[in-house]
Amino acid sequence: MDRLSTEYQELLISLKQRIRTSQIRAALAVNRELILLYWQIGREILLRQSQQGWGAKVIDRLSQDLRQEFPELKGLSRTNLLYMRALAEAYSEEQIVQQVVGQIPWGHNLMILDKVKDSDARRWYAQQVTTNGWSRNILAMQIESQLYQRQGQAVTNFEATLPPDRSDLVRATLKDPYLFDFLSLGTAAQERELENALVQHIERFLLELGAGFAFVGKQFPLEVGGQDFRLDLLFYHLKLRCYVVIELKVDEFKPEYAGKLNFYLSAVDDLLRHPNDEPTIGILLCRSKNGVVAEYALRDINKPMGVAEWTEALTKSLPDPLQSELPSTTELEAELGAIEWEEDVGG
Repeated sequence: MDRLSTEYQELLISLKQRIRTSQIRAALAVNRELILLYWQIGREILLRQSQQGWGAKVIDRLSQDLRQEFPELKGLSRTNLLYMRALAEAYSEEQIVQQVVGQIPWGHNLMILDKVKDSDARRWYAQQVTTNGWSRNILAMQIESQLYQRQGQAVTNFEATLPPDRSDLVRATLKDPYLFDFLSLGTAAQERELENALVQHIERFLLELGAGFAFVGKQFPLEVGGQDFRLDLLFYHLKLRCYVVIELKVDEFKPEYAGKLNFYLSAVDDLLRHPNDEPTIGILLCRSKNGVVAEYALRDINKPMGVAEWTEALTKSLPDPLQSELPSTTELEAELGAIEWEEDVGG
């Protein structure tokens, strides 16, 4: 009886998972068709406004007539039709809609249309939603933090220390500056205070680091030549398949910091790295840096590392948070239920 009960529970769990997976796949397929329909409607409006001089009153009438014909659909408001036109204006190719934009819910698309004006940045954020499973709140946070502008901006020696295909991949995981707006340390903070604060806010810290980082430990001990050493923060990157050592500094970057980090990377490669792991990567996070000095310091070091700034607020140094998971079936159904955006968009 116990065996039958156990087998039944295993079967039940397996079937529940299959049903949930099927529901999500079906919802995503419906979402893709809905976004494509919205794009096609927007394209027709855009063409007629351009070729025949349609004005705003025609959109009002179109909304009324469509809602009268399809009263069960709540996504045909005047505001939503205007967003459809904006979608078609932002993405001129149907392939982009099917492969990128159609993979994310309508609410995410509206947020990107509202908050992001650069076409490359729009596509990038849409892809990141799919890759990282960002909720709408997380997407808003990443856009407000100017993640697109910060991504891949750290000073690194990856081109000289990693194969070309991996160099680009690893570079894309680093940003500059790192935004720790969830901290309130002040300018007199010590490195241990910064370290403790980041660990206390580990979810927000991991979100800022990006997808794939798994926290291993702080003040991680290593014994080399009978002497004890401690790494500020040690991570393992699940996608890059390597350890990542992060050293924290509360002052400006100094060349000697690179030498010390190089020593740590050698030790981790010898003592912790599995034969199937890629070479360990180092990240120096400093309050500020001179880019030229950082480049010179990394030039002849044979271990892959990068130097970036950290800040508690975005500053002029930029160029001109929380559970991250795929939208649930309920959230997708809410999106696909065609929200009345005249009331919802402003909220």
